[in-house]
Amino acid sequence: MTEPIAGRSPLYEAQHALRYERQALIRQYQEDYSCRLVVMMGPVFPYSVTLFEETLDGASPDQDLHVMLYTLGGDGETALRLVRQAQSRCRELTVIVPDQAKSAGTLFVLGSDRIVMGPTSDLGPIDPQFQLANGSLASAKAIIAAVEDAEGRVQQNPQTYPLHASLLNDITGLLVQQAKDAIGRADDLLAETLACVDGRDENRVAELAATLREPLIERAQSHGATIPARYALELGLPVEEPPVSGAKWRSIWRLWAKYFDLRSQYVYEGQTASQIG
Repeated sequence: MTEPIAGRSPLYEAQHALRYERQALIRQYQEDYSCRLVVMMGPVFPYSVTLFEETLDGASPDQDLHVMLYTLGGDGETALRLVRQAQSRCRELTVIVPDQAKSAGTLFVLGSDRIVMGPTSDLGPIDPQFQLANGSLASAKAIIAAVEDAEGRVQQNPQTYPLHASLLNDITGLLVQQAKDAIGRADDLLAETLACVDGRDENRVAELAATLREPLIERAQSHGATIPARYALELGLPVEEPPVSGAKWRSIWRLWAKYFDLRSQYVYEGQTASQIG
């Protein structure tokens, strides 16, 4: 007869069985690749700092840290804080991108020593995201474009003002200004994040920032623009592409599938920590 694990009642263990299964896969990955692995999923906003710190409890600066990251974006300033937070708690930072790491997620990736990507991986433009009153995310460029388009249409036909006012009900003048400020800060955030890697001197940071500015800030017109592994490698980023049939990518994908199936708003999980909302 199988006894419940010490400290867990049978019902509690059953209720959290999937969590224990994910954490067992995390511990197996850590053993296989001699690192600490944590998972971070969801929008990147100031609350992320505290939740991420929970996963780093007890982390050793002499150990490599791997972060499995999935996010459609968020606040760039928070992304920079998270990078500094991660780099201060490890010997070398690797970010694993099984699916998407957009906007603020791309910034976090740029502050890592290594990036693990596969055929499903996707980075994107550095276009800050804002959370609207209804809980949805909107990019800074989209907010500004929507307001400018509405202004133009109202000038052409003033009678449409009530319609456009209702369509942009969640967008305030303050939000528009914040969006403009965030876009204006993108160049500095790019350089500051790249500089978080100890192995990059000032010349390398400047070189990478100049190379990345056009595809990540200037040229991209849509938040949905994609940067796959091969393109990221061409841009000079430290990308590793494990064979999709190899043990490493298979273990990454097996773990990612567990988190994909959660369909939670956010997940911050490690070998002992688990915050899901």
